[in-house]
Amino acid sequence: MRRAMAIQLIINREWGLAKNENPNQGAFIIEELTELVEEAVLAEFERIAERGGVLGAMETGYQRGRIQDESLHYEMLKHTGELPIVGVNTFRNPHGDAVADKLELARSTSEEKQSQLKRLAEFHRRHEADAPAQLRRLQLAVIENRNVFEVLMDAVRCCSLGQITNALFEVGGQYRRSM
Repeated sequence: MRRAMAIQLIINREWGLAKNENPNQGAFIIEELTELVEEAVLAEFERIAERGGVLGAMETGYQRGRIQDESLHYEMLKHTGELPIVGVNTFRNPHGDAVADKLELARSTSEEKQSQLKRLAEFHRRHEADAPAQLRRLQLAVIENRNVFEVLMDAVRCCSLGQITNALFEVGGQYRRSM
C-alpha cells in the first residue's frame, strides 16, 4: 500500500504529469519536455565547443564547475523543499527511522591498517612472477587500442589496484588539473 501510494505521489508531486491532459499518448507536455531537454543538451555542447572541445573545457575546469554548480543548486532546492522528493523531504514515513543529526565516520584501527598492508604484501609476493607479464599485456592492450576490459579482468587476478593504476599511468599519462 505504501509503495503504491508513493508511486502516485512521485507521479503527481515530482513529475507533475497528472497536471497535464493525457500525458502518455503523444500529448503536448511530452513533446515540450523532449524539446526542452534537446535544447539544453545542444546548448551545453555549444558551450563546451566554445572552450575548445572536451579537452579544452577540462583544462579550464568547466565540466567540474558545472557539475558542482548544478549539484549545489539541486541540494538547495531539496533542502528548501522547492524540489519535492517523496520520502526524502516530503511525505516521509512518520514511523521510519529518525534522521541522524551527526554522522560518525568509521575509522580503521592501526591493527586493521597493518593487517591490510600485510595481506597486500603477501598478495604481491604470491604473484611476483605473473604480475609483470600481466601488466605489460595490459599496457599493450591500451597502446594497441584493443579490448582493455578483457585484459584487465585477467590482470586483477595477480595485480593490485596500485600496480594496475601505475601501469596505466605509464602508457596514458595522468590527468592533472591546471591550477
